[in-house]
Amino acid sequence: MPDPNGAFIPPAKPHIGEEEIEAAVAVLRSGMVVQGPEVAAFEDEFTAVSGTAHCVAVNSGTSALQLSLMAMGVGPGDEVIVPSFSFAASANAVRLVGADPVFADIEPGSFCIDPAQVEALIGPKTVAIMPVHLYGHPADMTRLVEIAERHGLAILEDACQAHGAAVDGKPVGSFGIAGTFSFYPTKNMHSLEGGMVSTDDAQFARTLRLLRNQGMEQRYANEIVGANMRMTDVAAAIGRVQLRQLDGWTEQRRANAARFDAAIKTVTTPPVAAGARHIYHQYTVRVEGDRDGALERLKAAGVGSAVYYPTPIHKLIPYAHMNVELPVTDKAAAEVLSIPVHPSLSESDLDRVIDAVNALEA
Repeated sequence: MPDPNGAFIPPAKPHIGEEEIEAAVAVLRSGMVVQGPEVAAFEDEFTAVSGTAHCVAVNSGTSALQLSLMAMGVGPGDEVIVPSFSFAASANAVRLVGADPVFADIEPGSFCIDPAQVEALIGPKTVAIMPVHLYGHPADMTRLVEIAERHGLAILEDACQAHGAAVDGKPVGSFGIAGTFSFYPTKNMHSLEGGMVSTDDAQFARTLRLLRNQGMEQRYANEIVGANMRMTDVAAAIGRVQLRQLDGWTEQRRANAARFDAAIKTVTTPPVAAGARHIYHQYTVRVEGDRDGALERLKAAGVGSAVYYPTPIHKLIPYAHMNVELPVTDKAAAEVLSIPVHPSLSESDLDRVIDAVNALEA
C-alpha cells in the first residue's frame, strides 16, 4: 500500500497554473488564436534557450522533426543515422519524408548515440545524423560535429527532451542546421502541445515557415507544397508563461538530481559527461535484475516510476524487419527506470523517493 503519511508521488507532474490559464483566456478573448502575435513573441523569446538566431513554432515536436527534414531536402533514397534508444518519433519523422533511418547504438553512460557507431554506419546514401539528447543529457556534439563536417553531412538535433541542456556552455539546438524541441505536457516546459525548430540559417527558417503553413507566407500566395502544422496562439501564450519559469524549474530538477546522486546507493545513478549540462527531463537509473519487481515495490511505497523506453525502435513492428543488432541499446532497454525528479517534489517527497529506491536492495 502507498505510504499513509504522504500522497502518491507521480513520475511526472505537468504544471498548469493560474497564469497559464489567464494567458490562454486572454488569447481566446482577443480573437487572434492561430499564428498570431503570441506565436511570434514565443519564437523570439525561445531563442534565448536555443542560442540561435531564429526559432519557428509548430504544432508538435514530431512536426518539428518532419518539417526540418523536409526543409533539408531529405527524401526517398536518403539515409539518416539515428539512435534506436529513443521515442519512436525520432525514426518516424525520417520515414514520414520517405527516407530510411539507420540505427546506431548508444553510449552506456549518457544513453545518447555513440559517435564511433555513427562513423561506422556512414555510407553513400547517408545525408544526415540525428542525435537525440535523451532524458535531458546532451549527446557528444563535439565528436558528432567533427564527424559530420569531415563527411559532409548535416546534423539535425532532436532536443525534444533537452530544453536548456548544453555542451561546454553551448546550448543544444545550436550545433546543427537545426534543433527541434517539444512542448508536450510532461516535458520540462510545455504549451499543452507544440514544438519549435531552432536554426541560425535565415533561409532555412523561412522555408520552415512556408512548410508549416501550406507553403504560404502571404495568404493564397502558395510558393511551395506545404502542410498545416501551425502552432495556436493559445499554445504559444501558455508556452511563454512556462518559458519564464523554465530556468527556475531546471535548477530545481538539477538540485533534486544532485540529492539523488549523493543518497541513492542501490541502483546505478545516471553519470554526466564532462562539459555536459544535464537538465534531467528524466532521472534514469539502471536496475540490474527484477526491474518489474522494482516498479511494483516503488508503487507500493507510494512512489511512481516509469520505463522510457522498454522496446527500442529497431524492435518495433515498423522497423523489426531491419534485423539490427544493438547490444548496448538492448541492455539499456532492459534496465532503465525513471524516478520522479520534477520541480514539484517537496523535501519530504525527495526523502520518500530516496528511501523507497534504497529499500530495493533489501
